[in-house]
Amino acid sequence: MKIFYTILLLVISNIFMTFAWYGHLKLQEMKLISNWPLYGVILFSWLIALAEYSFQIPANRIGFVGNGGPFSLMQLKVIQEVITLIIFTIFTTLLFKGESLHWNHVAAFVCLILAVYFVFMK
Repeated sequence: MKIFYTILLLVISNIFMTFAWYGHLKLQEMKLISNWPLYGVILFSWLIALAEYSFQIPANRIGFVGNGGPFSLMQLKVIQEVITLIIFTIFTTLLFKGESLHWNHVAAFVCLILAVYFVFMK
């Protein structure tokens, strides 16, 4: 169950992270925050990032082998990066109409999948 909880918390964390990092661009495009000063956008993103950390930290604590979890630090980081790119790809292709997947993006994802394979090799 620690594997499941770790990955679930990382997915939720990365959804918040993606919105904190890139959501303001969509909100600006929708004219919802286009007149906000930069510091207001930064504070808004920090509030979202607080939610991200509220899931990221428990995920790392539950998943880390030093706390009885199943993953080393390297494994946690590679899993987190793959989840980040999956969430980012979904976010980008659904919310930003000018963005699309190309062959080189798919090739990069294959390399990331290979990274996960290699990081779990004994």
